[in-house]
Parts: sequence; structure tokens; C-alpha cells
Amino acid sequence: MKDTLWLDDAKNALVIIDQTLLPNEEFFAELTTTEEIADAIKRLRVRGAPAIGVAAACGAYLAAKKALRDGADFYPAVRGAIAILAASRPTAHNLFWALERMEKALASADTPAASVAAMKAEAERVIDEDIASCTAIGEYGAPIFRDGMRVLTHCNAGRLAAVRYGTALAPIYRAAEKGVALKVYADETRPLLQGARLTAYELSSAGIDCTLLCDNMAAGLMAKGEIDAVIVGGDRVAANGDTANKTGTLSVAVAAKHFGIPFYVAVPYSTIDPSCSTGRDIVIEQRSPDEVTSLWYTKPMAPTDVKVYNPAFDVTPGELISAIITDRGLLRPPYRF
Repeated sequence: MKDTLWLDDAKNALVIIDQTLLPNEEFFAELTTTEEIADAIKRLRVRGAPAIGVAAACGAYLAAKKALRDGADFYPAVRGAIAILAASRPTAHNLFWALERMEKALASADTPAASVAAMKAEAERVIDEDIASCTAIGEYGAPIFRDGMRVLTHCNAGRLAAVRYGTALAPIYRAAEKGVALKVYADETRPLLQGARLTAYELSSAGIDCTLLCDNMAAGLMAKGEIDAVIVGGDRVAANGDTANKTGTLSVAVAAKHFGIPFYVAVPYSTIDPSCSTGRDIVIEQRSPDEVTSLWYTKPMAPTDVKVYNPAFDVTPGELISAIITDRGLLRPPYRF
């Protein structure tokens, strides 16, 4: 599988695999403008906290390169582009973490040309660090798995959520490389079906034993003693370990606690936001009602006038998390960042 996204400097483009078309079509889109990149993040053509951060960093650099080439009022133009990218999604900490780095690179030089060079170097560092951090998460997390374990995951936190390798699936891939045979259960992940469209797709493509199930079947599977561990990713981790992840994660965590099943979160350290004291400080994105009522259906599956509650994320309290697997090692409660 190719990398999920990369910077094509010769074409002045961010290249992404369009995840809205998976699993039926593998299409690599070349995005050249700030608006295209921001829209791709908003519409989940590129998604997953690490991949969003990389896309934003590359978008800021490409905006600076364009402003220099076009002779625009350089610094206001670049900061305007950064603001557009920052407004694309509110929850994923990596988005803002990456843009803060690009803002510092912008301000680090005395001339527009030097700022562009600094921003290119910084964007490339963000890409390289993403690959290295996901590799490290795989190394630190793989030992928690033993041969024959049955592992449940929710949403997609694999290769498609990063440049390559991923976060929650990185330990699974690394364990498989070491000859550890695992059986993975992938929650469908309503309403956007990231588990069905993306996780099942990439695990099957990698030759990992994968079984798809509807979200509301997970607790029943746990009750039958058929799940040994749960591992998920995260979009923002508060200072006390509370973790925002795809909606439905909280239900899985509560069920895992009830049945005595270890529940792991895997994130790069860049996803941890010490400025959020608890999960109550995390802004939760509210998305379009159409995702629930009509997106995947030939005809709408709900009354046209019904109210829809559609948060993109929920927050799992730190006390329900057995360990947070990061690129710096395993962290266990009580969490203090």
C-alpha cells in the first residue's frame, strides 16, 4: 500500500488517497490550493489526527510557496491560509499542533524566500516525525499482544489515518511482522463507516484476520468472552488522560470495563494537549445530519423533519483506559501530562 499522503513539491501539490471513495476505488487526488486542502480535511477525504496534521503542514507550506511565486502581500497571505486550514476541523489536536509549528517556521526568517524554505523543511520534518512516531507506537504496543488474541478496534487508526503504519493498528501490524497471529474485530463505526470502509479494507489488504461487526454488537461479543483486548486511536488527549475519539468509543470503553477487558489508546505524543485539563475542555465537532439520515442510502432512512444528533467524537474518561501507547512508551493511570 502506498503512503496515505505525501508532498509533491515539483507539482506544488499535496497528494492524498481520497478516503471517501474507499473501499471501491483507490484514487489519489492532487490538491494544490489552501481551499482544496481545507475542504479535503473537512469532508474527510483525508482524515485521522496524524494525517490531518501532515496535510495542514503541507498546506501551509504550499500556500507560502504560492504567495511568494504570485508576489502577494506575503505574510498576511500565508497567515490567512493558516487560518483557513485551522478552521477545517475543531477537535483533532494534531491540526493545531502542526499549524503552530508552521507559524513558527514562517516567523523564523527575515525574508519571504527564507520563510518558504523554513516552512518546507518544517513540513518535511512533520512528515518524517509522523512515520517515526507511528513506527515507535508499533514497537511499544506490539508486546501487549499474544498469539491467538482477539482484539476489537473502533473507527480507523491504521495506515489510512497517518502517512503510513498508523496508531492503533501499528502494534497489530508489528505483532504480525513478528509472527503473532491475531484475530481483529472491526466495529462498523456509524455513521461514516470508517471501520467498514477503511479498517476492514486495510487489514484485509494486509492479510490480517479481520471480522466486521456493527457497533451495537461489540458488547455482546465481549459478554461471550470472545474479546481479549480493545485498542483505539485518539484525536485529542487531555491532561488527565480523557481521550476524544470517534463517536461510539465511549460505549466500547464502558463495556470493556464492565467485562474486565483491557482498553488501550494509541496516539503520538503530539495528540496530547496539556492545555485541556479534562475532556470537558475538548471541543466536539458536530457534523451534518445527512451523514445519519441519507448518506449511505438510496432513499432517506429517517423522516425528513426529524432532529439529528451527530457528534463526530465522544470522550472516554482516563480511568477507563488501561494504558496510552505513545511514541515515547506506554503510559498508565493516573495520567498527568
